[in-house]
Amino acid sequence: MNLGGRFLALASMGLAVTIGMTGCGSEPTQTVLPEGSTVVALGDSLTYGYGANTETAYPMVLAELSKWKVINAGVNGDTSADVLTRVNEITEQNPDLVLLGVGGNDVLQRIAPDTTRANIIATIDTLQSKNIDVVLIAEPHLSTSALFGKASDNPLYEAIAEAEGIPLYSDGWSTVLSDDALKSDKIHANAAGYRHFAEGLHDYLTDQGLAR
Repeated sequence: MNLGGRFLALASMGLAVTIGMTGCGSEPTQTVLPEGSTVVALGDSLTYGYGANTETAYPMVLAELSKWKVINAGVNGDTSADVLTRVNEITEQNPDLVLLGVGGNDVLQRIAPDTTRANIIATIDTLQSKNIDVVLIAEPHLSTSALFGKASDNPLYEAIAEAEGIPLYSDGWSTVLSDDALKSDKIHANAAGYRHFAEGLHDYLTDQGLAR
């Protein structure tokens, strides 16, 4: 291939790079979402704010920090299948970004990991088919031992994010749910925990070039 051909090939590759695919130490390539942008937080009780109230849920705190319009689309008890059934309602709102956090209830209900993975991927694919950017949020693998010790992320989120080429905010909930001072019960945050999570997520989105 001649020099011009190589240049065109590299340019094409550059255009295909998506959010979250920047290399270590590189500058973020995503355009910052301006104030007033519509962002949907889609998920389960951790998104809804169970254990505190909707005014202290992480989407409300994130709205305060980012100056975005953050819609809380968290539903207590939702599994990955439940969120998938709601995804078309989300696309109709035409958000600039969706923050997707679901899967903890799948573990509690002993739903097969392959089913959870397929549902989350289908949700992401539906959003991306409408040109909606997605950030995946890892949830803890809620084993019996984790409920009484240090929580850690379910590894399926890293696999999904890598396969789908989207950003993954990891360790946020695991950090909160490993600290008794930030929890309302074994698997939910309190108001301080939701704020802690939102602040960490905002920092991550800033690093990704989405927030300021």
